[in-house]
Parts: sequence; structure tokens; C-alpha cells
Amino acid sequence: MGNTFGFIGCGNMGGTLAACAARATDPKSILVNDKDTGKALGLQERCGVTSVGIAELARQADMIFLGVKPQMMEDMLGEIKDILASRKDRFVLVSMAAGLTTADIKRMAGDYPVIRIMPNLAASVGEGMILFCSDGATQEELEVFTEVMSRAGILSPLDEKLIDAASAVSGCGPAFVCMFIEALADGAVRCGLARDKAMLFAQQTVIGTAKVLMETGQHPGALKDAVCSPAGTTIEGVLTLEDAGFRSAVSEAVISAYEKTLKLK
Repeated sequence: MGNTFGFIGCGNMGGTLAACAARATDPKSILVNDKDTGKALGLQERCGVTSVGIAELARQADMIFLGVKPQMMEDMLGEIKDILASRKDRFVLVSMAAGLTTADIKRMAGDYPVIRIMPNLAASVGEGMILFCSDGATQEELEVFTEVMSRAGILSPLDEKLIDAASAVSGCGPAFVCMFIEALADGAVRCGLARDKAMLFAQQTVIGTAKVLMETGQHPGALKDAVCSPAGTTIEGVLTLEDAGFRSAVSEAVISAYEKTLKLK
């Protein structure tokens, strides 16, 4: 396939992935479009990509990232459906819309190769978790996709039937983690720490703990036990969390997010 990449929708996630792509490949090979032209022009200024009309992008891009909200997808694809149908060359559609399957995208756009992705907020600093599956994309096209997204973070192929469940963890999880960090900092402020120090300590604690788990493969329960001294301060805090239903609340948050995703279909 060719090597021109198009991004329709330059909001939080679409814009982030376009910026990641601009760091992984020649920015001149990237076309961007948004109904809010200011967003597309802002990316052009910051990243060296090219802002174009949606019709031009649909005609030229070899890999078209669809970065619009699920409820807007059908109308947006309706705008370019005839242009896509008139193309004689091969191209791939990449959807990041929550709840929309590869079959949904094909129904809306036509029978073209589709890669479905679920990225998350941390892609903006190159530490994202990008889940993906495909219908009709070749191995070469998947390699091109993973290469152009390599600066966004970790990419993980997954059976499509598991995408919604996984995105309830990695897609929604940043919000839950932010609440946890804020709560840690609030507790520290209550104990006398200045807000900036409390936030720094909470943030680094989450980053460092996650890195230990990833690099050692240690089970989080084992690491938790290692930190808990007999009759010590940590086990006291752990039991307070248990009394408050911490584990159950977090698990139920993931399940609720998953069930909401299913309702978007």
C-alpha cells in the first residue's frame, strides 16, 4: 500500500494520534481534516501535517483514521461514501469509535479493509494502550499501521469480541486512575502536605508501581503484601480501603463502563 495517512476528526484522540503519527513518519505524508478548521490548522502549525478538505482526504489517503464520535460516524461516512466507492486503489479505514464494530463501519462505508482501534489518553505522552483488531487488512497493512502508531505507546492485537471489555479498562481507566491520584493527594493534604508536593508524590507512586509490575511481572497482590509490614501503617490503610469496598467499586466501574459501551451500538 501507499504511505499517505489521513485523519478525519482532530479532537482529543484524533488530534493526539495524528501528532503521534507525525513523530513516527514524514509529517508531509499526513493529511488532517476537522469540521472545526481551527483544530486542523493548529495541528498543521504544530506538527507540519497538511490540513485539507474531507473530500480531498478521502480521495488521497491510503490509511484513513476515523476520529469522530460514534453517533456522528454514519453521517460523516455518508459524506465521503461515493468518493471512496470511486477509488480504484486500495485503502484502509481505521476506526476509533467506541462501540462500533468493523462490521458496523463496513455497513456505513462499504466493504473495505477496516482496522478497529481503542486508544487511550496516555497516547499524548507516548504511553498509551492501543488495542486493535482488523477485518480484511493484510499483514503488510497492519505492519504499516503499527509503525505509524508506534510513538503512541503499546499496541496490542485483540479478538474483536474482547475489544469493548478491554477498552473499559484501558480507555476508561485513565479517569479512574486520575480519581485515585486525586484522592491520594487529598489524603496527603489532610495530613499536612502542600498540594503540589502531595500531587507529585501521588503521581510518581502510581507511575513507579506500574513500572515495577510491568518490568518484573510480579502479581500486584504479591507486591502489595511485600509493602505491608506486620501491624504496620500500610496494612492499616489497606484494611480501610477494604472496609470501604475499594476493590468492588473499581471492578464495578469497569463493568458499568463496559455495559454502557454495549448500549452505544
